[in-house]
Amino acid sequence: MPPDTSLLDILALAWFLTCWAGFTIVQDHMKTKRPMVNHHLRVVRRHWMERMLDRDNRIMDSQLVGHTMHSCTFFASTNMLVLAGLVGSFGAMEHAQELVSSLSFTVRTSRQLFEVKMLLMVMIFTFGFFKFTWALRQYNYCCALIGSAPAAPLPPAEREMIADTIGQALTLAITALNGGIRAYYFAMAALAWIIGPLPFILAATGVIVVLTRRQAFSATEKVIRVQADWLERNSSTIGK
Repeated sequence: MPPDTSLLDILALAWFLTCWAGFTIVQDHMKTKRPMVNHHLRVVRRHWMERMLDRDNRIMDSQLVGHTMHSCTFFASTNMLVLAGLVGSFGAMEHAQELVSSLSFTVRTSRQLFEVKMLLMVMIFTFGFFKFTWALRQYNYCCALIGSAPAAPLPPAEREMIADTIGQALTLAITALNGGIRAYYFAMAALAWIIGPLPFILAATGVIVVLTRRQAFSATEKVIRVQADWLERNSSTIGK
């Protein structure tokens, strides 16, 4: 680390990484006492695939998957533009560092520490790019699974197994997409490090608060939960 790196800078960076990794683990790999939006949507996707297997015409299902693929492509393209801008800024690093340091609300740092801060931004968007491209590949795999799904009617056990398989594949693709979008949120928090380590800590905490509220306590979570619960209660009669 550069010689002017303070203990607060190190703690702020550690807190930032802890927030990001911790939130990702809770959202993508753990079951919480209070189910969140992502959990509800896993249920919804499974029922969606069950309805898809009951239909002879699956054009609508293909269009819905294609719509999310377009969204993923948009984010991947935008991510590349941001990443190109960040990498290009290293060619004028001295000018950029002087410009930022001249602002009244920023902490004046050495060029080496400023480069570390910019490098963190590059790493975040590089991570996002890999997430988006992996999501796109998984969406293509989902298209193959949907295209190979047998025509209706199917025995109930086979229908449930195929719907669960395709639903899980779609969830994995969307999980990767969510990971890329999440990188945008935490990039905004990392940008606060240019102002100082304390704003960096507050920004990382703020991102966690915003994401947690949207996942667990928003109006959107409520309406999705109602739909998911209804589907679970009436799964035996839907489509019969």
